Amino acid sequence: MAANELSIDEASDEIDAVIDEIGSAVIIEEEFLETVLVGLLSRGHVLLEDVPGTGKTLTANSFAKALGLSFSRIQFTPDLLPNDVTGTHIYNEQENDFEFNKGPIFANIVLADEINRAPPKTQAALLEAMGEGQVTVEGETRQLPDPFFVIATQNPVEQEGTFPLPEAQMDRFNIKSSIGYPDIDGEVELLRRRNDRTVATPEAGKVLDLDRVRALQQVPETVTVTEDMLQYIAEVSRATREDHRVSVGMSPRGTQRLYEAARAQAVIEGRTYVTPDDVKTVSRACMAHRLVLTAESQVNDVDKGAIVEDVLAEIPVPTVEAPA
Repeated sequence: MAANELSIDEASDEIDAVIDEIGSAVIIEEEFLETVLVGLLSRGHVLLEDVPGTGKTLTANSFAKALGLSFSRIQFTPDLLPNDVTGTHIYNEQENDFEFNKGPIFANIVLADEINRAPPKTQAALLEAMGEGQVTVEGETRQLPDPFFVIATQNPVEQEGTFPLPEAQMDRFNIKSSIGYPDIDGEVELLRRRNDRTVATPEAGKVLDLDRVRALQQVPETVTVTEDMLQYIAEVSRATREDHRVSVGMSPRGTQRLYEAARAQAVIEGRTYVTPDDVKTVSRACMAHRLVLTAESQVNDVDKGAIVEDVLAEIPVPTVEAPA
């Protein structure tokens, strides 16, 4: 094993340390933190659909600090231009030339706040960044930092003045989830911290660094996925296309993302192989937002997550044994 490589056990331990560190600063469910890390480990991006005030910005910033990565927040608004995100060329009088001024997209972790308030042209600029890890400004392509991880948010309540994300953009998000409201103990702790003004609000400390995060992202590649599990993942994905409530099911890209998310979940569990439980754990967050409902289903307000659950209940589960 090379010096910068991690074993499954080492990766799982470091993930636990990151979760513990973030959990000490943010009042949030451990399951949610694991879901976001599935997005990072699978080299995808995360979309959070939450009402304001649930701690999305604090959570994203805490992830960046714990992982030792650069962080940037972009507030998306209807008048936001693509160059406001990607950057622009500025004339340098001393050099008598134009130089590129990087936009806020040039960070390891980017919080795209209220992404659905940006116009389609600006969303398209972000789409290239998320899909290709690069941006094109005035015909010149520039690589983004590695790793590059977008945590985008949108408000499920306010729809006035928003631009719904196109299907291609939704498909770029490996994970869609929500923080949700804290339980009663968590909410009391929030009040306790607010009440004690003399004590500084806890902040996440640095657990990993850039090279360690890169090594961590390589670990899922070492996870074993048996032929039976490949068949299972494909059948689960294909079943969404045959459901009468769905007009457009999982795309082949979506199937690959489900596979990658399941491998990442196995790493979080400290296991060297993928099981059906890994697929079930990530399925709702990885699959539901990729489904396009029929007009009738939309009128009846059918829950996409329920469709995923029904599909999982229908597909026979293979028996997977630990590799020798």
